Amino acid sequence: MPLYTQYTGRHRDDFATLTDLQRNYKITVGEHFNFAYDCLDRLAAETPDARAIVWVADDKTTTRTLTFAQLKQLTDKTASYLHGLGVTKGDKVMLVLKRHLQFWPTLLALHKLGAVTVPATHLLTVKDYCYRLKAADISTIITTPDNNTPTTVDAAESENGRTLRKLVVYGHQRDGWHDFDAGVEAASADWSRETVGLNDNSDMMLLAFSSGTTGYPKMVWHDFTYPLGHILTGCFWHRVEENGLHFTISDTGWLKSMWGKAYGQWLGGSAIFVYDFEKFSARDILDMVAQHKVTTFCAPPTMYRYMIKEDLSGFDLSALKHCTTAGEALNPEVFAQWQRQTKLKIFEGFGQSETTLCCMTMYPFMQPRLGSMGLPAPGYDLYVADEQGNRVEPGVTGEIVIAADRDEKTTFGLFSGYYNEDERTDEVWHDGLYHTGDTAYTDEMGFLWYVGRTDDVIKSSGYRIGPFEVESAMMEHPAVLEVAVTGVPDPDRGMVVKATVVLANGYTASDALTKELQDTVKRNTAPYKYPRIVTYVDALPKTISGKIRRVEIRTQDGVK
Repeated sequence: MPLYTQYTGRHRDDFATLTDLQRNYKITVGEHFNFAYDCLDRLAAETPDARAIVWVADDKTTTRTLTFAQLKQLTDKTASYLHGLGVTKGDKVMLVLKRHLQFWPTLLALHKLGAVTVPATHLLTVKDYCYRLKAADISTIITTPDNNTPTTVDAAESENGRTLRKLVVYGHQRDGWHDFDAGVEAASADWSRETVGLNDNSDMMLLAFSSGTTGYPKMVWHDFTYPLGHILTGCFWHRVEENGLHFTISDTGWLKSMWGKAYGQWLGGSAIFVYDFEKFSARDILDMVAQHKVTTFCAPPTMYRYMIKEDLSGFDLSALKHCTTAGEALNPEVFAQWQRQTKLKIFEGFGQSETTLCCMTMYPFMQPRLGSMGLPAPGYDLYVADEQGNRVEPGVTGEIVIAADRDEKTTFGLFSGYYNEDERTDEVWHDGLYHTGDTAYTDEMGFLWYVGRTDDVIKSSGYRIGPFEVESAMMEHPAVLEVAVTGVPDPDRGMVVKATVVLANGYTASDALTKELQDTVKRNTAPYKYPRIVTYVDALPKTISGKIRRVEIRTQDGVK
């Protein structure tokens, strides 16, 4: 039986109905839970030769496979090495490792040390590092040599006036830096849990900077029970298989990598697939899925949009059994085209850096409702509320909230707060509710339908218009590859809808095309929602996680 049954008491197929799952899904865990010891080490003991990771380099030919036994040994050597350098319980260690193979044993080694993992992207500037190093009290940083990252870190260290413990991978030689790979290679694999002592479940395990669209990023922290929140992610939503191979497209600099490249997949008995690419190519991703016989797959809607533009019949996707998406809402047209070409549906999910998967389409109990996020996930008391926190009626747009007690946290996967920012935490988590800042409405069956961030909703002539519904309507036109909908000031209507469009190959911007797109919206949604302004660009501004930065478009238009 997969390892997650130890914590739920049941196999996923033991739940006879959706109601049974919602009522009886429960996680039980003892004190001092630590994923690296209690799960990785157990998998290494019980299934030592089973694949844990299949890693492919950017050259698409260099491949490494680590079994659970090999991963445990490498993790123990990494823990020994870091401990010898002085890293210990509670230390905050920033990992800037892209999709390099070193990320996984280092992550697990930090768990064993009781240290705090702080993932970050390699695209940060000196200013970004200065803020993060100081705000998170970083003691140690382990980085890629790519993008001249060590030079950037050195500049930030000098500007901050603080001394870091600095390590770099791939044998990069630099004064003041340790050679990470050489150090791990020379370290002992003799590691014991008693070396640093037991952690408490409530101790900080993970500290992540959110990919926020305004202001300084928030420092979201999770405790040592966080991995168990991903049982739902990996085992019920991704539907990973024992001895299967799961591929989530994600850089390790943001928490989506924890959703699909670590905990839930291993708890479900699956290996994880990692493609360490530098630049996204839809063809390359499809080649990887076909060549390595990926069985379950997750990608953001942005990447599905590019993949459906390829001739999918040219790729052997026969091993692929289940597909999911999260990160932003999925346009129905993307869903429909993917299903037409692969015969597979895309199952949506919703969550944040502050949560694990908290709303989803839970195969096999329910099938996707085109455009819907699904139902609240078991273990999350999630609903749509008005400004006073009261549940709203179906069809009424409100904010997605989660009922949870901060002092007695029992929702596995829900964050513990914003690090060193009690006031900011109080703003979003009060009166027994965590306020997500995302808006949606429910239908008569309880399915949630995404509208947008509270800041993204456009108020025009008394109407509240969600950008996603307009974007979905525009995606019905074959000329639209990507689109971002925002509001711009208007003296008569207050705001009007603006669409910023990236055109598909073979299409050229023109007044005639603009009218076609406007008419498409009028046909596919309420006519008052159509974009009165349409502009064409080569690319949309996005966060490192691939989310469209509508705030940047609004700023360019002078909208606060």
